[in-house]
Amino acid sequence: MTSDASAGSLVKALLPESEMPTHWYNIQADLPEPMAPHLHPGTKEPLGPEDLAPLFPMALIEQEVTGERYIEIPEAVQEIYRLWRPAPLIRARRLEKALGTSARIYYKYEGTSPVGSHKPNTAVAQAYYNAAEGITKLTTETGAGQWGASLAFAGQAFGIEVEVWQVKASFESKPYRRMLMETFGASVHPSPSDLTESGRAMLAKDPETPGSLGMAVSEAVEVAAGDPEARYSLGSVLNHVCLHQTVIGEEAIKQLAMFGEGAPDYIYGCAGGGSNLAGLAFPFIRENLAGATTEIIAVEPSACPSLTEGEFRYDHGDVAGLTPLMKMYTLGQDFVPDPIHSGGLRYHGMAPLVSHVKHLGLIDSMAVEQNVAFEAGVEFAKAEGVVPAPESTHAIAGALAKAREHTGEAGTGPSIVIGLSGHGFLDLPAYQSYVRGELG
Repeated sequence: MTSDASAGSLVKALLPESEMPTHWYNIQADLPEPMAPHLHPGTKEPLGPEDLAPLFPMALIEQEVTGERYIEIPEAVQEIYRLWRPAPLIRARRLEKALGTSARIYYKYEGTSPVGSHKPNTAVAQAYYNAAEGITKLTTETGAGQWGASLAFAGQAFGIEVEVWQVKASFESKPYRRMLMETFGASVHPSPSDLTESGRAMLAKDPETPGSLGMAVSEAVEVAAGDPEARYSLGSVLNHVCLHQTVIGEEAIKQLAMFGEGAPDYIYGCAGGGSNLAGLAFPFIRENLAGATTEIIAVEPSACPSLTEGEFRYDHGDVAGLTPLMKMYTLGQDFVPDPIHSGGLRYHGMAPLVSHVKHLGLIDSMAVEQNVAFEAGVEFAKAEGVVPAPESTHAIAGALAKAREHTGEAGTGPSIVIGLSGHGFLDLPAYQSYVRGELG
């Protein structure tokens, strides 16, 4: 903890491009216990590279299992990153004043990317590695649409066709996300659809289902596995996705130093599949393992609380059971969450690496109700001028609750970092529902 005087009057910490991370950080190199391996869905034996080859390029398969601490970011990926990276770390001084808190609140803002969220950090990398191995088509799923739009953006950058299955509840309630995907050249289908065997089976079971990320994963995996020219791309959960997101935390460490801060007292990140949380938190866990004492809290929706109420066990990442078995906190592959507005958090499980660090006690978790999250999002927007993505409002809600515990002289309390995973400018109908008192 430092004094407010040491931070001066700085509001935004903007790193020069020369300070952008050149390597991704692999937390697997530093964990006190290795995570459990992914298992083949048929044999239940640990996966080998040949098992994943129908879905992923070899470079990403290697990143999934590597024990190297740092992986160099290819120059072609860095070139596209420079469109928006380094992303700003902002001191929320107006929010502090509105709350009357003594805490120093910062937010790492990923909404400056081309699609307004953190997702391009891995989409660009995945498109690059697929293109390098001659892949011409990628299939994927998306909830709220940030991931689908990110992969569509990255795909056109490297000349790859992108086909997206979007959770039906989000497809219907977030048309602008679909329009953004289509603007970048992707084809988009509501999930479950009648285009796949797994989708038809789900519709037969429940024709009115709102869909889920697990269902959409099944459809995207099925299509990729059946097309030798295609591969599958996942926007969260897997180790290589978490790896690519660590540019967030690496930048934040340098930017906190610009404010005169050492390790923060608290970090709050929203958690659905886990990639945004991992990207911010994993570099700080590295610092904790070396002696720092930052408390890291994953905040998830009460409607889908995998970390806070799920079981830590092997489960499939999709409904149809096509994906590998992964040891993670899960609500069960058949769990279909309510169609909340935080579409990116409606996932039954949690990234195995995030689950593992939770199991080891290296992070904590909490769940918040949808209205509580939106209340925090509106409060944040009024103070800071940024309308947060519905997913990010969960992290904000957790951070505001902590900040309100600390009163007294401004700037003398604990330091709190919020992972603001993206803006909510394409989610304004959800905010309208909240303002009108129509949210469930």
